[in-house]
Amino acid sequence: MPRVNFTANLNRHLDCPVVDVEAVTLGQALEAVFRDNPRLRGYVLDDQNRVRQHITIFVDSRPICDHNDLSNPLDPASEVFVMQALSGG
Repeated sequence: MPRVNFTANLNRHLDCPVVDVEAVTLGQALEAVFRDNPRLRGYVLDDQNRVRQHITIFVDSRPICDHNDLSNPLDPASEVFVMQALSGG
């Protein structure tokens, strides 16, 4: 089963432990996590269900390209990492 991980920084605001989910796409994996933790959705996705500007998601060590449909495919052994992106100058 794909595993979804959240950074410690997100864990400071909301309990979001590592979760193994049944999913074949990133969108399905996130929906599975949000079913058990609905408050987490607002930290990760905006009101259009797109990845928030200051959130970065990696699937198997690669940043996702599809921030709108979250159609990135997942393998049973995939690792998803959700983290806050750094910005500033």
